[in-house]
Amino acid sequence: MKGLARQLLILLLSFATTVVLAQQEGDTSGHDQDPAGHVETADHQAGEAEAGTPHAPEKYNPSPAVMNHIGDANEFHIWGPIALPLPCITYEDGQGLSFFSSSVFHHGTMAHNGFVLDHGVLRKVVGFPTRDAVELESLHTDDDGHAHYVHTEEVKTESGKVAEHKTIQYQGQTYTLESSSKIFSGTSWIDFSITKNVFTMFMATILLFFIFFGMKRFYANNEGKAPRGLTNFMEPFFEFMRDEVVKPSIGPKWERYMGLIMSLFFFILVCNLMGLIPFFPGSGNVMGNISVTIVLALITFFVVNFSGNKHYWQHIFWMPNVPVPIKILFIPIELAGLFIKPFTLLIRLFANITAGHTIILSLVSLIFIFGEVGQNVGGASVGAVVAFIFVAFMNLLELLVAVLQAFIFALLSALYIGAAIEDHHHEEAH
Repeated sequence: MKGLARQLLILLLSFATTVVLAQQEGDTSGHDQDPAGHVETADHQAGEAEAGTPHAPEKYNPSPAVMNHIGDANEFHIWGPIALPLPCITYEDGQGLSFFSSSVFHHGTMAHNGFVLDHGVLRKVVGFPTRDAVELESLHTDDDGHAHYVHTEEVKTESGKVAEHKTIQYQGQTYTLESSSKIFSGTSWIDFSITKNVFTMFMATILLFFIFFGMKRFYANNEGKAPRGLTNFMEPFFEFMRDEVVKPSIGPKWERYMGLIMSLFFFILVCNLMGLIPFFPGSGNVMGNISVTIVLALITFFVVNFSGNKHYWQHIFWMPNVPVPIKILFIPIELAGLFIKPFTLLIRLFANITAGHTIILSLVSLIFIFGEVGQNVGGASVGAVVAFIFVAFMNLLELLVAVLQAFIFALLSALYIGAAIEDHHHEEAH
């Protein structure tokens, strides 16, 4: 019965994933692209009308919708036009900190404080004449009646790379949008907003606090009694990680690092599992954001290198019992290894989680590809059946990947720490 219940749960989750993602992918309200994923301007449509050429439906391009879903956003899309607004916190040169809600943008139709919302992402308008809340000019309206306010085109930079150039119109003037800020990117503003991924991380942290403190309270009040309920479910995870990962990998000093390894494991696991839920408060692609995996890898990097004993550093800079020419040759290799280890940690986690989300979204896109964007109902039906079958399989695989990637990250972190604090008594004896 338990196996049947698990299978029904996976099928229900797969059905919900297919329906919710298909609904969100088909909803282009407030976006600057038509349902086929192509950019159009009002001038382009006017030119077609003057020429008397009918606007033929183009092939569906799933890339914009897929990238939109796996990316971060300053609002949490729930269903149709319904979205949960999130706090926007910005810092600008000469303006200082600003606090406002993403609801002031009305799903991208308004500009506020010199910012606009593009596909749910906060962007600054370069040289915007006012910081008041003003309504933007619609660039064009598609066949479904959705107005589009941001124009996107691909341009070549001076270095020859292709980049997106985004613009809006206000009072007949065209203004450029500045991409999302990064602290070291040289932009004129920094974004400290509570985005969809940050919101998901807060939710995961709160959930883990409730679980861990609930377990602590149970053990404090029921000393000597067998665990039950949630505590009974969680205890095997702790025992397995302690006995099979932390103790063998770190050695006698394992207790000092037990909290760190368990925190990394459960935080990554819960975020991954929440990302598999296709509706609020799930669907956040936290570990598919490379900034998050960089921070987690840096935590391991600093703990490993600050915990390293003299033997650890000796094996990097002057390996014992090795000829001097070989030592000189190995020093740069060992130094590179200091940075390669955390780099492989962050890339492995980021790539696996992003790949899983991308595949599921691409499968859902089959509904629109086979259905020719609503022109072929039979094709859409076939696409829905194919998508449901493969999404069910991918959900099972993604569930395994969610656990496996959390385990691998925790295991490798423990191994790196163990290697850094290991005492080499055999070399002293030699």
